[in-house]
Amino acid sequence: MEPLSVLQGRTKSPVTRLTRNSKIFKAIIKAVQDKKAEHIISLDLRKIPEAAADFFVVCQASSTTQIRAICDSVEDEVKKVCGEAPYKHEGRQALQWVLIDYVNIVVHVMHPDARKFYKLEEMWSDAASQIHE
Repeated sequence: MEPLSVLQGRTKSPVTRLTRNSKIFKAIIKAVQDKKAEHIISLDLRKIPEAAADFFVVCQASSTTQIRAICDSVEDEVKKVCGEAPYKHEGRQALQWVLIDYVNIVVHVMHPDARKFYKLEEMWSDAASQIHE
């Protein structure tokens, strides 16, 4: 499984710099919270030159049904609030780690085992993080 391959070959847009107050950021957080995602954390990658996005939003769900529901909720809410569709998404077949790429913000919806194995928060430990209840 290589869900991060979607990030190769593209660069984040220098024009649109997101903040945690951006409409798309708030729509994503609302969507994952509405579907009862667990352990929601956002990573602010704006000060990391190697980062392919401004933010990662990472959350988990204990079943593939809930993972699918969270992903559908994110795409529906962002489309409704911002009129944007994802640039790309990966992982919808296996539903262990689904990545929804909005270019400057990437949503990771993970099964707890996948999250424990890949340790995204540790990999991006230089990023400022915020927990969303």
